Parts: sequence; structure tokens; C-alpha cells
Amino acid sequence: MQAVNRNKDVFYLRIHFTISPSELNKGWSSLILLWEVYKFYKLKTDLFMDLLSCGTKKKLFFFLFCACFILTGFSQTKNYTVADAHAHNDYMHPVPFYTAWNAGFGSIEADVFPVNDVLLVSHSKEALQPQRTLDSLYLIPLLKELQQRPNQKVNLLIDIKVNYKESLQLLMQELKPLKKYLVAGNNSFNPVTILISGDRPPPEEYKNYPDYIFFDDDLRKSHTPEEWERVGLVSLSFERYSKWNGEGTISARDWDTLKFTVDSVHRSGKKIRFWAAPDDENSGKIQMKLGVDLIGTDKIPELSHFLEKEKK
Repeated sequence: MQAVNRNKDVFYLRIHFTISPSELNKGWSSLILLWEVYKFYKLKTDLFMDLLSCGTKKKLFFFLFCACFILTGFSQTKNYTVADAHAHNDYMHPVPFYTAWNAGFGSIEADVFPVNDVLLVSHSKEALQPQRTLDSLYLIPLLKELQQRPNQKVNLLIDIKVNYKESLQLLMQELKPLKKYLVAGNNSFNPVTILISGDRPPPEEYKNYPDYIFFDDDLRKSHTPEEWERVGLVSLSFERYSKWNGEGTISARDWDTLKFTVDSVHRSGKKIRFWAAPDDENSGKIQMKLGVDLIGTDKIPELSHFLEKEKK
């Protein structure tokens, strides 16, 4: 048994580096994600090695237990609803916020710029309009709706285009009327989760912000465990992992790469969405099979209809 113990790590490394060598060449993984993946496979390797020293009855029992664990853990499929949909660039719709909210979307995105001590909503500086503030388009309507429907959960993903320090200071001021509804360290069951994307602070600065501010992550920077706790979502470019355009069948290689990525993020304890993915039913079906947590779209009515149809 001592010889087996001495070789556990070597055996694990052989397993790990044969799982997805293509992923290791992409250079995308963060240290925290690799650590979580390491623990996942290391645990299974240790259990397997310990099995070698067990008696026959224990081996049989352990084998049956593992078989049940594997079958239940990997065969379950999520039942998707519109609550699993993300309104990408929501402010570009004729009616911002309400189109996605009334459809029941679980995540809504707005891009912001700090201008004259307020946050303006726009995709570019050239399109800024002084009346299109984050407060008027999103925060005031959200507060009004929560007073009527306090149990409808939603992510408000705020994509900061420039100057995260000024933007976050302004955001904290503008969020004050909503604070009692915000998910925070000691209020995890509240309905609204604030996620900061785009130009965000480095992980070592997360602690400088209130615990109701969570951060979107792209797996490009390493985190300590404490910093990783402040990550509320992982958002990745679909095109970084696959060139599939939504037509026909996705290649086995792209499927494996995407599946490995989704599963690895889940093992790190986080939810995942892809941006820049094909925006059609075929893509929606693939993302659902992959287990993607939020299906993004610029076409709110079309995705709503698709998800309702799939639910039935």
C-alpha cells in the first residue's frame, strides 16, 4: 500500500494531462480554476487508489457506489426556463429593462459610462445621451417592480466601459435605494445580484468594495480563494473556444473543448455564460446540452418563445 500511496500524484497527473490536452495549449485557465479541477480529479484518483487496498466486498460496494455517483452526477439535465436567459445589450431594445423583465429573463445587461457624476447607458461614447441614465432606465424601474414582485430574481450585469474607480463610486451611490433587495454576504436569498463586467478592478481590489458588488470573470487572472468568492459569474467569448456559426453540427473537438470548459467552471463553484455565441435555436440547444447557465441573446422574443417551447 505504501508504494501505491507514493504514486498517487503521478497517477493523477497522467489522468489529468490526458483529459484535454487541447485545453492546456489554449492558455485560458486561471489558477483558481485549475486548483478546483485538480481537487476534483485528485479526489477520484485517491478514492481509486484506496480501493486497491480494500477487501473483495468493500471493492464491490465501492464500485457500485461510484457507478451510481457517476451516472447520477453526469446524466442529470437542467430544465431551462426564461429565468436562464440573459438579455445582452438590453438597452438597445426599443423598451429597455421592461422587455426582458416582463419576459421573465433572469439576467439583464447594461453598458455604462461615467459622465458628469452620473452613469449613462450606451454602447459607445458617440451614442451617449444625457437622459439615458442607468438610474432612469434600470434602477428606478427595477425598484418599482420589486415593490410589486419582490420574489422575481434577476442579475443586473453592469458592463463598465471606462474608469471603473469612478464608475463604481457612482454605482454605489445610485444603488442605495435598492440595497435591501441586493444579494450580499449575509443576504444571499435577496432577489437582485449586481455583477460588474468590462473595465473592472483587479481581483486584489475586490475587498475594497461592498459585499453586494460581485464581479464577472473571464478566467484570465489568478485569484485567491477569498477573491474567487467575489466572482458571481464567469463570462467567456464563445469564439475563443469554437468557430462554429450555428449551422449544421458542431465538431466533436469544439464540443469537447466547450464541455470541458463548462464543467471546469461548474467544479469551481461558479455559473457560466458565453457571449458572441450564435444567436439562434440551434445554438440554444447546444448551450443547453453543454449545461451553460445563462443563454445570451439580442432577440428577447425569439429566445423566450424557444425556451417556452422547450419547456413544454
